[in-house]
Order: sequence, then C-alpha cells, then structure tokens
Amino acid sequence: MKSLFLILSNPRYFGPAWVFASLNILFGTWAIYIPMVKEGLEIDKSQLGLAIFFLSLGVFTVFPIAAKIINSVGVGRATAFGVFISCVAALLPLVAPSLYTLMAALFLFGASNGFTDISMNTLVTELEKEDKAKFMSAAHGFFSLGGVLAGLGSFLIGPLGNPPLHMLLAVLLVLGVNFIFMKQYYPVKAAPVEKEPFSLKLFKPLLLLGLVSFMSMGSEGAIVDWSGLYLKEISLAPEALWGAGFLGFQVTMTLGRFLGDGISEKLGSVKMVALGALIAMTGYGLVLTTQTYLAIIGFALSGLGFSVMVPELFRIGGNVRGVESSQGVSFIAGMGYMGFLVAPPVLGFVAKSTSLVVCFVILLSCALLVLAATAFMNRKKG
Repeated sequence: MKSLFLILSNPRYFGPAWVFASLNILFGTWAIYIPMVKEGLEIDKSQLGLAIFFLSLGVFTVFPIAAKIINSVGVGRATAFGVFISCVAALLPLVAPSLYTLMAALFLFGASNGFTDISMNTLVTELEKEDKAKFMSAAHGFFSLGGVLAGLGSFLIGPLGNPPLHMLLAVLLVLGVNFIFMKQYYPVKAAPVEKEPFSLKLFKPLLLLGLVSFMSMGSEGAIVDWSGLYLKEISLAPEALWGAGFLGFQVTMTLGRFLGDGISEKLGSVKMVALGALIAMTGYGLVLTTQTYLAIIGFALSGLGFSVMVPELFRIGGNVRGVESSQGVSFIAGMGYMGFLVAPPVLGFVAKSTSLVVCFVILLSCALLVLAATAFMNRKKG
C-alpha cells in the first residue's frame, strides 16, 4: 500500500493516477448505455458488433503514430491533450443519430483512448525513472477504480433518464479534477535516450514482452467475457452466482495493483511477472475443478495474478536499452490490446467446437508460457 499512500499524499503522482481513473470512468459510462444505444438506433447485435469493432480499429490506428506525437510535444502535454480529446470523443457515441455516425464516433473514441493510454503509461514510466519511485501498479489500480466509479454511476440511469447528460457529468468530473492536477505533470518530458540502430538484437526483448502482454491481456479479456458462462454451464452454479467469478476477478485485480509496487521493489519486475503467472496458474487449476465455489475462488486468484503482470510489463518495456520509453510502451500496449480483443472471440470458436473447459486449459497453458518467458527475461538481464 506504500505506492497508494504515495499517490494520495503527493499531487505529482495523484495527477497521472487520476488520468488512469479518468479513462475508465469515460469508457465505463459509455459501456453501461450500450443496450440503450442499440435500442435507440434500432440496430441488431451484428450491427452493434460492427460499430464496436470501429472502437477497436480506432485504438489500433493510433498506436503506430502515438510515440512520435508524444516525443514531439512532450509526454506531459500529450497526456493532458489525450484527456481533453477523450472527454470530447466520449460525448459523441451517445448522441449519434445513426449506425454510421455511431461507427465514426466510436472510432474517434477508440483512437483518443488509445493515445491517452500510451501517454499516461509513458508518463508514469518517466516519473518513476526521474524520481526513483514505483507507482505504476497502483496507477493501474486507479484504472480499475475508475471502472468501479463508472459502475456506481449506473445508479444515475433512472433518476437522470438522459444518457448524454450522464456522460457530460462524467466528463465534467474527469476534466475538473484533471485541471486541478494537470500542472503537476504538464511540463514532464521523456528523458533523452541514446538510440541504437534498429537490429533484431534490439527488437528481441520487446518482441518477448509483447508476446507476454498479448497472452496476459488476452487472458484478462477471456475471463471477463467467459467466466459467467463457465459458472452457468460448466459449474452449474445458481443464477445468483453467475457474476461472482467476474466480481472476484475485478476485486482482486484492484487490490493486487494497489499492493504490487511495494512487492515489486523487493522482488523486481521479472520475478513479479513470474509470481503473477504462478498465482494465475493456481487459479486456473481451481477453475478446472468445475466446482462452483472453487471456480469462483480460482477466478479471484487469477485476477490477483494478472493484476501485477501488465503494469510490470509497461515498466520493463519503458526501460529497454536503446528504445524510447514511448515506443516500448506503445508496442507492449498494442500487443496487449490485440490479445484482449482477439482472445475472447477465438476462444468462443474453440468453445463452440469443443467446450469451455478446453478454453481454460488453453489459458492455463498460456500462463505456463508466460512463466517460461520470465526465464528468458532473467537471462537477458544477466
């Protein structure tokens, strides 16, 4: 909890952490209105799926150019700019009058979120290097906290009865707090890096980190999408417990991120990823017993394991020798998002042809591969 206290007691760290929360407040507020948007535009599930695809397309479109923009304007300015464009873009999907305008609005929302995501992770990486302080994991905890705040905002759906007004209130909250703390991170620039000519030797560590990010975030996406169905169809859990796996996963994910930095200081980033993989494997083992309560505990343990992986991967990627921090973060974020978006539908096809149990055997294998990858990371360090 040392890093959480650091964030709460120092405006220099609270400002960037609030950007993490901001992103999920905006995205979570949009997400709770998806059923209303579908109904209001009178579109079917396939058309809604196509529109949401443009959200992902926006994220991927910005990744190749984000690092250049961040380096040219400064990471602090880029983060502030990202917050502003994300707030503007967040208002558009809920006022879109047609399917095509919804697709365009979601593309802009995805692109602005992707840019802000890379900016804020690069910002924290630079502050950690500059101040020799660790708070990356706790900053990701604030992202989870933003999702909780968005979820609590769902209680306003009935009293307000106005989705655009609800989003406007969320935007005002995000901008209001950011304007207070923005001056703390606005001047920050990335430390100059002695760049080396591109070579396979330079790319290898990033490629390994990218593959680990792909498997880690892919596993997160799979649990978010499939845990409820697993409890319903495989564990035969009562209806009241269908969401318990997801809830346990989210709670331990948030808790683990607030605790992660202190443990990382003692163990180091590579050992933290290895520890996370071991905990996730234990969780999957419990899930595969198919017993309801053991499976719920298993999903919670998996959340604890994955909670520390992605923050540590950003931390490692932002410190790869000869690579600018924004480029390292951008590559790892891109691979991670790809896994998060691709893994659930791929596993859906696997589940259709085999079963959900096979899907979680695959996820267990991925956690084992992550553990094996940490041995190569240690070898590179040595």
